[in-house]
Amino acid sequence: MKSLARLALSAAVIPFVFLQPAHADGIAGAPAPFDKGGVKLALISYISAGDFFQAYQAGAEAQAKALGIDLRVFPGRQDAAEQREQILQAVNLGVSGIVIDHGLPESLSDVVQQALDKGIKVVAFDVNLNNPKIPQVEQSDHELAQQALDQVIKDNGKSFAAGYVYVAGFAPLDRRNEVWDKFKAANPGVVEKARFGNVSDTTATSTADQAKAVLTANPDIKVVFAPYDEFARGVKLAAGDLGISDKIKIYSADVSTADIQEIVEPGSPWVATAATNPAVVGAVSIRAAALQIAGQDVPHQITVKPTLLTQESLRAAGVKTIEDLAAKIPAFSTSDAVTASWIPAKLF
Repeated sequence: MKSLARLALSAAVIPFVFLQPAHADGIAGAPAPFDKGGVKLALISYISAGDFFQAYQAGAEAQAKALGIDLRVFPGRQDAAEQREQILQAVNLGVSGIVIDHGLPESLSDVVQQALDKGIKVVAFDVNLNNPKIPQVEQSDHELAQQALDQVIKDNGKSFAAGYVYVAGFAPLDRRNEVWDKFKAANPGVVEKARFGNVSDTTATSTADQAKAVLTANPDIKVVFAPYDEFARGVKLAAGDLGISDKIKIYSADVSTADIQEIVEPGSPWVATAATNPAVVGAVSIRAAALQIAGQDVPHQITVKPTLLTQESLRAAGVKTIEDLAAKIPAFSTSDAVTASWIPAKLF
């Protein structure tokens, strides 16, 4: 990651979305304060653009509504200073809990500590805040990467030239990178010819520009490991523009309806992805916060298990949307992580 800009706080008011809860008056049989309703919770994201993050937010909203939570959703703009301001604003709004979705740990630790000092419960998704009081929700990024790379070997053997898309400093990408490093060590015939990537509000298009340069300079690259779906979309776009879609194979992590459509289309070089349902991950994040607020135990590491999705299997099952995927693969639409009898679980 490039060095962060100066993290100066301003007095600007950060916009948020107010959601009307389904159980504003409380849930019968729930522990306090959910028996009375009116619990305030903030969802503060670093990135909002892209199908994955929109689905994550939708799942969080659905679970919050089912719990009667007054959820304030702060938009993420890939701006570390703004995310700090949003956390401080949430504290001033008197929320009982904050869910932090991605971000840069070095810019968050002190303001998150301010929230904890005021008794606010904090949950982190895919950002390692290195605090025993903060449950960490993750998609089992090691398993995501490993499932995709197992398919790489199955399809391509153990010797090939590879391109790799990676940006350091983001917890999920760093965890996936650990698996990539082990994969290369275990398979010396795999040669990483180029490493590139960009995370911004135009990740796919900016990655596509980099991928064009990389693939032009390294025509022997046969496999691209792009362990984030926006990366994969960018590489696919570059391959199409260069007319080499039939000469490379792209393997990724994460999935959305738009991803599925790009994977199953005729001639697509995007041949596999390993994924969890981002809406389920969003719901799990809200449940973790709710259980903490209710004074119930929550494990420090909360993992949502992934599923390998190949182009061949998606085509064979006639899957075209996330809804199709959830209907035809039930495990994709549920998770028993951090739940309780009083928490409504049927959301989607």
